Amino acid sequence: MKTKGYFYFLLIWIFSLVFSNESGFSQEIYNMEDQREIFIDKKLIDKFENVTIKLCEPIPAEKILFFDKPWEGKFCGYITLIYDKGTYRLYYRGLPVSKQDGSVSEVTCYAESKDGIHFTKPSLGLFEVSGTRDNNVILANDPPFSHNFAPFIDEKPDIPKEERYKAVAGTFESGLFVFVSADGIHWKKISDKPILKGEKWQDYAFDSQNVVFWSVSEQKYILYFRTWNGPNDEYRWVSRTTSLDFLNWEKPMIMDKGDAPWEHIYTNQTAPYFNAPHIYISLSARFVPGCKVLSDEEIKSIGVDMDYSHDCSDVILMSSRGGNIYNRYFLNAFLKPEYPLENWVSRTNYPALGIVPANDYQMAFYIHKNYAQDTAHIQRYLLRIDGFSPLSAGYEEGYITTIPLTFKGNNLYLNFATSAVGYVNTEIQDKEGIPISKYEFDNSIMLKGNRINYKVSWKDTDDLSQLQGLPIRISFKMKDADIYAIQFK
Repeated sequence: MKTKGYFYFLLIWIFSLVFSNESGFSQEIYNMEDQREIFIDKKLIDKFENVTIKLCEPIPAEKILFFDKPWEGKFCGYITLIYDKGTYRLYYRGLPVSKQDGSVSEVTCYAESKDGIHFTKPSLGLFEVSGTRDNNVILANDPPFSHNFAPFIDEKPDIPKEERYKAVAGTFESGLFVFVSADGIHWKKISDKPILKGEKWQDYAFDSQNVVFWSVSEQKYILYFRTWNGPNDEYRWVSRTTSLDFLNWEKPMIMDKGDAPWEHIYTNQTAPYFNAPHIYISLSARFVPGCKVLSDEEIKSIGVDMDYSHDCSDVILMSSRGGNIYNRYFLNAFLKPEYPLENWVSRTNYPALGIVPANDYQMAFYIHKNYAQDTAHIQRYLLRIDGFSPLSAGYEEGYITTIPLTFKGNNLYLNFATSAVGYVNTEIQDKEGIPISKYEFDNSIMLKGNRINYKVSWKDTDDLSQLQGLPIRISFKMKDADIYAIQFK
């Protein structure tokens, strides 16, 4: 009797699975609200055919700043860029001599720009360095904090104006300390005690930028910092901790890399994407120790310090939607080391912290070039707004259907681009995948062109307000087209 009862229960369970989801679609319901969604992962995608998620290729732009002052030099590093109400604020370590990490030889430098291209190094007169106060130094003579000073603007509501800018800095020996500023130039340390200090160097290395931000989606401060993990703790990696008040932090958690292989992540540069702050973008420096590409003659010809001629690095793209999980949908390089030879040496190609708006249709990020060379500098790169990894269809028509989602807003907007023969059509379906009347593909107004924010419409309507709060799916039929982002407004 027990066996018979077991099989009866099993049949009912199988029956419920089959008929509760006859369409075969995912029944997970995602609350999209009115936030912008980019296709950095497969979170929203249920099914697709002849459509891929394509990794975009950055566009090289201007060389925006050379490390040519006596207190800067060829070992500058750990760059942060902040876009602050029309001003681009640039912070970086000045270090003219090698092997002086955490010493008084290091200073923190500042430059600014109104267009993200033409930067000035203001004469601040705050510290005497190299025999002069005519310099752009904002922190000096306070080792080891200029080694990896990493500032940010605190977006938490009701922050006192004198603490609008914050920064963390320190090494394993010192631990991480907090600095605050009202203007981003004049800084003070707020405590003689570190906010985080470990017992094991492998767990709390801190020996590169350690980045912090206030997360709107998680409603807490997030700190990503350098550790050593993997087999025998042999890989440079990242851990994360959180805080509600910036002073008291939870027990750190190692970032989960998923199915990706172990690789050295030297700087993680994880931060909310300005157009979709619930998604954290990580433009990381992937370090490959012992990767010598240049011959001894080539090394000599470019004048790189010999200690930095036997490793290479490139840039990879990771993301996170919170918690201790990195999504590595793309394992290949986002930015490969470029021509000429100067890019194929140790610790060059390191991204600055900060992806910022460049204009109405482009965003910018910045790369540290020619490390350990007299020509060390920062170069700007451009991407289309939201242009990390669009849904992409080739000449053969493709389809993509989202998981069920709910939203807030009256209209659906797309960031998309097509060829002259390409197009995008849109259909709204119920959660079972059945087209909703008036919103079928047959009624869809075909989209062509190249638009950043364009309203989707159908023959009789563009209004989706009656569907607010209901679980729906979006389906796209597309040819020779890319969809970069979607948003309800």
